[in-house]
Amino acid sequence: MLKYRLISGTLMTLAFIGIVLLNAYFDGYFTGYLAPDEPLQGTLVIILVALLMVPGLFELSKLAAVKGAKILLPVSIPVSILLVTRSYRPSVFMFGDAFVFFLLAFTIMACFLYHRIRYGLSGMLVNCGAACFSILYLGVLGAFAPATYIVFGPWHLLMLVFVVKACDIGAYTAGQLFGKHKFSPIISPKKTWEGMAGGVILAVIVAVGFALFCDIMAWWLGVVFGIVFAFLGQLGDLAESMLKRDAETKDASNNVPGFGGILDVVDSILVTAPFGYLFFSLLGQ
Repeated sequence: MLKYRLISGTLMTLAFIGIVLLNAYFDGYFTGYLAPDEPLQGTLVIILVALLMVPGLFELSKLAAVKGAKILLPVSIPVSILLVTRSYRPSVFMFGDAFVFFLLAFTIMACFLYHRIRYGLSGMLVNCGAACFSILYLGVLGAFAPATYIVFGPWHLLMLVFVVKACDIGAYTAGQLFGKHKFSPIISPKKTWEGMAGGVILAVIVAVGFALFCDIMAWWLGVVFGIVFAFLGQLGDLAESMLKRDAETKDASNNVPGFGGILDVVDSILVTAPFGYLFFSLLGQ
């Protein structure tokens, strides 16, 4: 288990860094000249998020199926991808973008129509509700990751992701070595307060490193960022654990050796991405 986790984690980390930095190179971040086609910046990051979103929706659909609900993937997948591509409009990403509201409005009607044609009337409330939840969980929350890259730059996105994942690594390691007191015995029995302490310490170290060496924020703000997003990341992990507990499933799938499924990898990023965007916005970065 640990061997596969280390191998998969290393490969995913290298791939993610490579895609973000390659995208930054194409966008002109390293030359000091941003490409004139600004609306197309962040293309590789958007494609990456979209590609992760599709298997994530399938995994969420399997969890919902255990409880007798259907996600309505022919509606959820294209709508979620469209929400991610709205990151191309950073100036109106958070406020005043009527497209998003119209898209969500038409999504509700599409769910009704598709369900009536495909499944009839039985289960419409549960299935349409599950489909809308899947879009909000993966489409809306996931859209903030590429938006962070486009609005603030590659180092901010890398800082957000690595701080959150550093907490996961620190919590896992410290929990294995010193864990005794349960953090959330009902939702996630393996999490401990000792592990959480280790996660916060490593998250703060990574956050301060990014803050200083990438000139993102003052070092003391890096400390605040590390502490806040360590806990937010764990809340994101617990949120997905609640879905798995409800479905009586250990992992969302076995697509990622050592981790489980795509949802098990991105759960903490999904919840923290909007708060990261907000944090950087408040700093005026």
